[in-house]
Order: sequence, then structure tokens, then C-alpha cells
Amino acid sequence: MWHPTAALVVEVVSPGDETWEKLGFYAAHAVDEVLIVDPQRRSVDWLALSDSHYHPIERSGLIDLGVIDLLARIDWPAT
Repeated sequence: MWHPTAALVVEVVSPGDETWEKLGFYAAHAVDEVLIVDPQRRSVDWLALSDSHYHPIERSGLIDLGVIDLLARIDWPAT
């Protein structure tokens, strides 16, 4: 089976990267959800595509996982 785009993209933020600037590219390619993990901030942003824009969501519509669940499972690196 061939899919024309990804359903879910996971971005891990690194110093100086352009993760947030990529959202327009992902929207243009109809990626349903974008998960952004930021180890520096120890944060997770889960976004869903709606009307060509991404909006924060608390729980994925694609997999049985949400922001709170994922945050509890991440073993963040020592600072």
C-alpha cells in the first residue's frame, strides 16, 4: 500500500533548528499530526491539521497516546 504523505511526523527540537518553521511544509503535504518534543524545555507539543493550519491537541486522533501520557513516559536527559 502506498500513502502520499505521512499521517504523523515527530520532530525533536535541537539547538538552532527550524522545527516550528516546517509546519507550513507539513500542512502543504497534508500531514495529519505533528508531535514536537523539546528536550531543553522538557515539553511536548501535539498539533493536528485543521483548515490548513495546526492547532494544539491533548490526545492524538491517530494513536492511543496523549501529551500527558507521553510526558510521563519520557526519560529526559540529565541537565
